[in-house]
Amino acid sequence: MARLSHGLLGALNLVTLLLSLPVLCAGVYFRMRAATECERALQLPVIAFGGALLVVSLVGLAGAWGHRGAATPFLWAYVVFMFLLVVAVFALTVFAFVVTNRGAGGAVSGRGYREYRLGDYSGWLQARIAEPETWRRVESCLSEARVCGGRPSDGAVGRDATEFYKRHLSPIQSGCCKPPTRCGFRYVNATFWAAPGSGLSTTAAGDGDCRAWSNGMQVLCFECDACKAGVLETVKTKWKAVATVNIALLVLLVVVYTLGCCALRSNGGSRYFKDGARSPLSQRREDGEIETVSSSATEASSPFSTATHDIIQTAA
Repeated sequence: MARLSHGLLGALNLVTLLLSLPVLCAGVYFRMRAATECERALQLPVIAFGGALLVVSLVGLAGAWGHRGAATPFLWAYVVFMFLLVVAVFALTVFAFVVTNRGAGGAVSGRGYREYRLGDYSGWLQARIAEPETWRRVESCLSEARVCGGRPSDGAVGRDATEFYKRHLSPIQSGCCKPPTRCGFRYVNATFWAAPGSGLSTTAAGDGDCRAWSNGMQVLCFECDACKAGVLETVKTKWKAVATVNIALLVLLVVVYTLGCCALRSNGGSRYFKDGARSPLSQRREDGEIETVSSSATEASSPFSTATHDIIQTAA
């Protein structure tokens, strides 16, 4: 069992080591060639993940295939890290499901897209997206990505209003690249909408999103709550997908953690708990067993002692 656990742990860490190298190299390569700050920022998690995977794999290999005495500290470090990672992944998975259980786009009559409201999402997500610095970075990335750039491939351009209304828009395009339907603007092209001839209705005039809309390509509806809601809908969808994958990852981490514990135990890593940290009850039990054995040995030797004494007396 000891050889099996060491072999499996070593083989698994060898595979992760080989995987970490292309991940790390790709992250560094694309960060160096990134044209915008957003693209560079997106590569940071990739580089961090590749670097952490590389270090953990090396520690796991040293613990699994190293000399027994020298490998024990590496195994301890590996097992502790894996335990913390299991707890962290479990907590993040639960958190992701909790904060993404609210929010969904509303269907619009005669439209192929859905529209989104900020108030439908969890309070934690609303608070994060409402932070001025956070939204400034998000808005900058949206502008750099040209989500409303008017390219046919974006799916945001139609030859006429009828064709545009039938198109499927992403949540971000629906919230950021056009005014909400309730405002009553008239479609001219994908990024230009005319206000009603009679002006905005009383309800629309009191709607912050209707007032925030602008035909300027650098403005559009980027300051609308509908745009923030579209971003949150995208985040929610991706977080749910990641949380689902994390369930399988959690099972794998538990298996790896168990292998690490088996390898540590077979390597003598738990000797401290056997020799140096025995409980008083265990100590008394062991002392009692020693006394019992000593008494039995004494009783067993008594007949021989008596016989020897009789022989000496007879000879005398």
